[in-house]
Amino acid sequence: MLSPQALTSPRMRWGRHLPRAPWGSGLRGAPRPPGQRIPFLLHWSSLIKGEHSLGPTRALIRHHGSSAGSGPPPGRQGQLFRSTSAAEAIQQHRHNLAEWFSRLPREERQFGPTFALDTVHVDPVIRESSPDELFRPSAELALEHRPPPVGLPPLALSQLFDPDACGRRVQTVVLYGTVGTGKSTLVRKMVLDWCYGRLPAFELLIPFSCEDLSSLGPAPASLCQLVAQRYTPLKEVLPSLAAAGSRLLFVLHGLERLNLDFRLASTGLCSDPEEPEAPAAIVVNLLRKYMLPEASILVTTRPSAIGRIPSKYVGRYGEICGFSDTNLQKLYFQLRFNQPDCGYGGTGVSVTLAQRDSLVQMLSRNLEGHHQIAAACFLPSYCWLVCATLHFLHAPTPAGQTLTSIYTSFLRLNFSGETLDSTDPSKLSLMAYAARTMGKLAYDGVSSRKTYFSEEDVRGCLEAGIQTEEEFQLLHVFRRDALRFFLAPCVEPGHPGTFVFTVQAMQEYLAALYIVLGLRKTTLQRVGKEVTELVGRVGEDVSLVLSIVAKLLPLRALPLLFNLLKVVPRVFGRVVGKSREAVARAMVLEMFREEDYYNDDVLDQMGASILGVEGPRRHPDEPPEDEVFELFPMFIGGLLSAHNRAMLAQLGCPIKNLDALENAQAIKKRLGKMGRRVLPPTELLDHLFFHYEFQNQRFSAEVLSSLRQLNLAGVRMTPLKCTVVAAVLGSGRHALDEVNLASCQLDPAGLRTLMPVFLRARKLGLQLNSLGPEACKDLRDLLLHDQCQVTTLRLSNNPLTAAGVTLLMEGLAGNTSLTHLSLLHTGLGDEGLELLATQLSCNQQLQELNVAYNGAGDAAALALAKAAREHPSLELLHLYFNELSSEGRQVLRDLGGTTEGRARVVASLTEGTAVSEYWSVILNEVRRNLNSWDRARVRRHLELLLRDLEDSRGATLNPWRKAQLLRVEGEVRALLEQLGGPRS
Repeated sequence: MLSPQALTSPRMRWGRHLPRAPWGSGLRGAPRPPGQRIPFLLHWSSLIKGEHSLGPTRALIRHHGSSAGSGPPPGRQGQLFRSTSAAEAIQQHRHNLAEWFSRLPREERQFGPTFALDTVHVDPVIRESSPDELFRPSAELALEHRPPPVGLPPLALSQLFDPDACGRRVQTVVLYGTVGTGKSTLVRKMVLDWCYGRLPAFELLIPFSCEDLSSLGPAPASLCQLVAQRYTPLKEVLPSLAAAGSRLLFVLHGLERLNLDFRLASTGLCSDPEEPEAPAAIVVNLLRKYMLPEASILVTTRPSAIGRIPSKYVGRYGEICGFSDTNLQKLYFQLRFNQPDCGYGGTGVSVTLAQRDSLVQMLSRNLEGHHQIAAACFLPSYCWLVCATLHFLHAPTPAGQTLTSIYTSFLRLNFSGETLDSTDPSKLSLMAYAARTMGKLAYDGVSSRKTYFSEEDVRGCLEAGIQTEEEFQLLHVFRRDALRFFLAPCVEPGHPGTFVFTVQAMQEYLAALYIVLGLRKTTLQRVGKEVTELVGRVGEDVSLVLSIVAKLLPLRALPLLFNLLKVVPRVFGRVVGKSREAVARAMVLEMFREEDYYNDDVLDQMGASILGVEGPRRHPDEPPEDEVFELFPMFIGGLLSAHNRAMLAQLGCPIKNLDALENAQAIKKRLGKMGRRVLPPTELLDHLFFHYEFQNQRFSAEVLSSLRQLNLAGVRMTPLKCTVVAAVLGSGRHALDEVNLASCQLDPAGLRTLMPVFLRARKLGLQLNSLGPEACKDLRDLLLHDQCQVTTLRLSNNPLTAAGVTLLMEGLAGNTSLTHLSLLHTGLGDEGLELLATQLSCNQQLQELNVAYNGAGDAAALALAKAAREHPSLELLHLYFNELSSEGRQVLRDLGGTTEGRARVVASLTEGTAVSEYWSVILNEVRRNLNSWDRARVRRHLELLLRDLEDSRGATLNPWRKAQLLRVEGEVRALLEQLGGPRS
């Protein structure tokens, strides 16, 4: 399996002491023989238990191109290293390399137990290239991927050093690929294969990071010194390096980091591995085959640096083509989602096997449809991003994990520390260049509401402001190495010849980064800083002269002029500072666009874009080309958080603390003005998601201090959304007048997550959520909490049953705040109502109880009605739509007419010969639930109520009462007509 982190890792830093490398927990113990292998599931169970070692057996799941093969165990060193000390040294070297290369950073571990590359691996396609193809002028944008020639099979790692087509021996192989194609993964996999004896052609493998070598500068050191410093156990075998011949393999990863000069005048010949030379000179002589001429060499590099090695020194070129076959993409996702969850403590949420299978199936169907996501997953690194996003949307979310941090981590894994061109003295960060060029294109698209870009659009953003030869050279390098990472040809119908961002969310991320970094400036803002500095310097000189003149001459105007010169820099500084207002205005306007009110919330839109289900719905009045960019403001907030700013600094895109503070203040001011309006549920969730991405509790508390009603009715509350709402609102202090979570597909785990929000609510609506008896445990705990202030609790249309009511009554017995409880249509039956009747007196504050439509009979209803009449505070009891006979309804009406107690019992639309004052309450409940209730059963109850109305109308002579009864009869008949019943 292609490790998601390793897929995106831009480099491998190999220090001098491998066992001390800070890469997290790795493989332990001695390397295992290749014949001993662990089955896939056993491997993961051992990972969960912490048993990650080189010891037990395992099975290798591989696709075409795996370098696995049969070979002698690591302990048998063939004919070259016969001595015991040399064999032990190489064995220790294997162990150290295995431990080092198996370690993965936090970005991968946070999404579940990490894959071990030596266990499961999917190789990207490697296509052999010729020098003629490499140095032939390419297309201007070079975005189209060339399919492999017919009849030329892809290369496997084990085939890289096979003889060429003419039968000549291949000693030097150059693998090249753009950012994100998986060069680092291939190196990792090859090293681990050698560690476990699956590369029998090589008895010794020595990997070098060219980034590490370049950091040494021109300081002379011999090859033996470099090896001994980085791989201490190999000191024993250094004298035998020259005799190793082709059985010795050097791996040079990231050649673009080294400036190589093959001219003899610049780099002299050197054949002695013990002769001190500059690291670049040693690499040059290795590639010349002048030093250790028989050794095998594998080089990985970005396309722009291929020409640094003369082709006469290269035996084979291989282009890493990524997952150009959708079957590789599907295999990656199947293996990636088969790993178990980490089980973050306290979440109570996990992804079941059925849910994983459903995600994989939906994703596979989308890939098979050759949609844009298949073009994005051509790059293995984007497969990692897709998996990370789906984990974020569906799996337990680690504390502090945000969508912005996923995208920032993704870019850091691909670009951290990367310079655009190591030969350029400016050492410009590759990510900073991308933010300036691709960010401008992305923001122009967001501003003009488009996601499709012509070649002219792309060229205009890339070439804007380029004037010098050095700038053109940097642009050429970016086009070859990284442009395909950000842009892809559009494969959707109706947009031929256009380009899109590899994933649309990346366009919104880069647009947000572009303006947060302050790269979008007006002409006045661009020159404002220069003018400020110029006027400041001139002001200092002039003020010095004026102060001298003022002492010599009695000119009163000079001090005034002196003060004006001091004011000018501050005025220009304020002009430049207005860019903060521009950031806030752009973000808030995008967040509160009125035409977006008919969209799904932004998290559902993300899932739809990945899994291929129905996408965001546009406003009916908008043209079909209008695009929705709701992630754009979320990313702005996320990029201003401290954690993401720290990662951006590593990318070469620093945001100063003062700039972040000024931006936050401007955003708070704008949100304070715009955020007071009542938002639809999906837009309100988007607003809360922005605060979650911002990760600033004080900021959120101040902005949301005016929020009194949390209405998320109809929003599908996934575990992530529950986490978002709880994180943003759970720590607030002001009470919420109402929390409406009706029809939100809540489960008990969601209730537990939202408990801090429920404790602040006075009215809590949980209708239509399929909550069962298990959820009542959490509701009991809520009612018993000493901070609970819920006065109204609506649980209608949930299958609570009598078992759930038992738990609720335990909560009611110890609660002092609840006054209104709705258990309408909760499946209580006779048992539930009888239980309520016996336990009702345990609570002394309840004022209204609704147990309508629960299938209870006369006896249970009458018992509860009597208990309600004896209750000291209960005022209203709803019993309509239960299985009551005519006699039972009459007894309940008579009971309501007595003078004992205070509770009113509502069992019908009539009270004696008059209309009940609660008739509208009953009919409104029917209208609200008409689509969710059993229509035949509701029709039967309405017909019984209609009969009561007709009987009451026939029994009264009062014309006013008759008119009221006729009016209510008309309402009931209209409802019956909707249900398909008789109208008259």
